[in-house]
Amino acid sequence: MPDAERARQRAGAGVGLLLTLALAAVLLTALPGDGDGGDCAPHTVADWSPADALTAEFARYGDDAARTDDWTGGDGTHSVALPDGRVLWLFSDTYLGRVHAPPGPSGESAAWRDDTAPLVRNSAVVMEEGRLRRTLPAPLFPDPAPDQWRWPVAARVEPRERGSAERVVRVLLWVRTAGQAPWIYGVPTATEVATLSLPDLRVESVAEVLGQRLLPDPSRRVLYGTTLIERGGWTYVFGGDDGRAASRATSSAYVARVPEGRLADHAAWRYWNGSGWTRAAERAVPVLGDERRTGVASAFSVVRTGGTYLLFTMAAGGAGLTTVTSYWACSPTGPWHGPGRELRPPLPAGEVAAYNPQAHPELSGDGRLVLSHDVNALPGVDASAQINGNVSRYRPRFVTLRLAPER
Repeated sequence: MPDAERARQRAGAGVGLLLTLALAAVLLTALPGDGDGGDCAPHTVADWSPADALTAEFARYGDDAARTDDWTGGDGTHSVALPDGRVLWLFSDTYLGRVHAPPGPSGESAAWRDDTAPLVRNSAVVMEEGRLRRTLPAPLFPDPAPDQWRWPVAARVEPRERGSAERVVRVLLWVRTAGQAPWIYGVPTATEVATLSLPDLRVESVAEVLGQRLLPDPSRRVLYGTTLIERGGWTYVFGGDDGRAASRATSSAYVARVPEGRLADHAAWRYWNGSGWTRAAERAVPVLGDERRTGVASAFSVVRTGGTYLLFTMAAGGAGLTTVTSYWACSPTGPWHGPGRELRPPLPAGEVAAYNPQAHPELSGDGRLVLSHDVNALPGVDASAQINGNVSRYRPRFVTLRLAPER
């Protein structure tokens, strides 16, 4: 495949690229929750700082030239804590191969990657005690058909069946099909769930839970799994449409819920229709997004603090090129309020963009939330030269946010 074509197809989870990342400071006000109790209280993101050690750990592992079949860069960054203390990191488009040391003195040049380095559609890296140790055989999830691929998104550990003592990892997958503009990142096709055994992380099965092939307008197709929340015996799975790809100002957010232990069972999924939960996915309605002032990217992240839910996403409208903003609610179904204020962490030098903010609660603590963002070359530039000439331009970066009550 020509470098230009590979570069156009390289973007995790199908999100549009941003010029700069801004992380939201969120003002939360108390409203009655939807079965979550009365603890939805005002909070704010009091401050933030770069998580340099975590960013550096991915640089260390990616730059290690001891092997040529492991991760050297990727996007679509998601993570899940395993029962034995390990963390499984999931990536969408991923470079393998070897990274070469910078040719000049430190600070004057960058580590680089050969233009022939393998690019696979997904990968998984295992972390133990804060150190990245190994890349599972990649791609972990094979292409389902010619011109189709799988991007892993959110994951959780749950019982193999409801009530079972045996645990497995369930990974949400987005299936996309090669397409023409504006679908340069693929046409939304289906949501699947993969089951991985523990502790060996072997892929046992992949099951489709929602096909979207028959919906004629690709911009209205919803892929679920960009983020999930575990609450009260349910897994709330959030998804988005590709409205922005079709030149609407924003995409819309949707939510489904599934009983614990049944993520891979399509018959167990229920979709929010505005007043309750329905089996009919086609009756789902957005919980956020008016296609103008409010809305999301197709990839966003939701976390829960106390009784309050926070959603981090690209901003609506023209600010979506520069800003990641936030919304808050007292229930996964909303109403969602916002957008909130913004702030901007640094990016590597060059014509690069940031996108896909994702929370990592398993790495968080002491009142701080770890948030990652992906980095890539801007559209319209020589992406191969930008990314391969400086490998830091296609790796996740991390910050920590401190949440505090609003006074």
